[in-house]
Amino acid sequence: MIQTLTVLGASGSIGQSTLDVVRRHPDRYRIFALSAARSVARMRDDIVEFSPRFAVMTEAQAAADLQAALPDHCTTEVLAGSEALSMIAAHNDVDAVMAAIVGAAGLLPTLAAAEAGKRVLLANKESLVMAGPLFMQAVRTGGATLLPIDSEHNAIFQALPHNYDGDFAAHGISKILLTASGGPFRGCSAAELEKVTPAQAVAHPNWSMGQKISVDSATLMNKGLELIEACFLFNCAPDDIQVVVHPQSVIHSMVQYCDGSVIAQLGQPDMRTPIAYGLAWPQRIDAGVQSLDLFSIARLDFTPPDETTFPCLALAKQAFNAGGTMPAVLNAANEIAVEAFLREQIAFSFIPTLIARVMALHEVRPIQHLADVMAADQWARDCALAQPETGHERVNL
Repeated sequence: MIQTLTVLGASGSIGQSTLDVVRRHPDRYRIFALSAARSVARMRDDIVEFSPRFAVMTEAQAAADLQAALPDHCTTEVLAGSEALSMIAAHNDVDAVMAAIVGAAGLLPTLAAAEAGKRVLLANKESLVMAGPLFMQAVRTGGATLLPIDSEHNAIFQALPHNYDGDFAAHGISKILLTASGGPFRGCSAAELEKVTPAQAVAHPNWSMGQKISVDSATLMNKGLELIEACFLFNCAPDDIQVVVHPQSVIHSMVQYCDGSVIAQLGQPDMRTPIAYGLAWPQRIDAGVQSLDLFSIARLDFTPPDETTFPCLALAKQAFNAGGTMPAVLNAANEIAVEAFLREQIAFSFIPTLIARVMALHEVRPIQHLADVMAADQWARDCALAQPETGHERVNL
């Protein structure tokens, strides 16, 4: 039976890797809908190849440009806006949703997919960071199947018992070992980080990723967001997770058991592996990924993270432990800080300072409704933009 798939964030690296896996299995998968923000040329080519029923652009002008660029015989309906994104995520004709929109913009359509009971392939970690309790409740009440696509969480999922129900003790689990590459500035001093440029920060040594995620990897915020995501996915606390810097990015994460066993998932640093696993689970399919040659790797290194030089990881732990709206504030402040750095408004080393400043000003509130999350998100963005270093005029906070 052919599985119908909506790809949210189709023009990004995860989206394109997903389409590559789908391309290899035309007898198993059909693209129902694609979405992107502004990548008209990329979307045009993908629409011509996959003939989706819908294509959604975040911006209305981009949708108009896409419509004008499509061939006259194309039957794909082009839409724009957040409501259209949620529609293609929750549509009755959709079996699975690849949630790969970067940042807070991915929350609403990913939540819609969970509420509609879809197979949710979660590559948008911000959905859990911002609204973890609400999102997990939506998965339960909607009857959705939630499969993590981030390479680390996918590895943990594979290393856990097949019947894992969120109880560490019942399954003899001691801890989760969450691996991190360390990014391009592993081993650098605080003084060296003062001079980092955007071009250097987006040049990840192992993975091909978008600008925002690459900067997060460089600051270790990506690992902090992944730690929060893991806490919600696997029903654990930050103290149950040990971050391990592993520069080769061959071991994608591990689970340590009480009998002394450590079960790890290894593979090439290629996102098509976890994508294929999520698409076909519980089966496995060809992902187009080269087999791992252990002899060519020769060595595997492990070190603890430097949370003094890279404080974003500690900030993420602090946000999760504070609970309520604080993780949403952490995420929003980080998005503003990364954008300001990429625009060369602030130094790389100021990113955690700006985030910590916003967190210190926030009064934590419980999350009872989605409106609580969105209000905290907007407050944090306004607060971050109000700081003089971001280049915006100060507003009343």
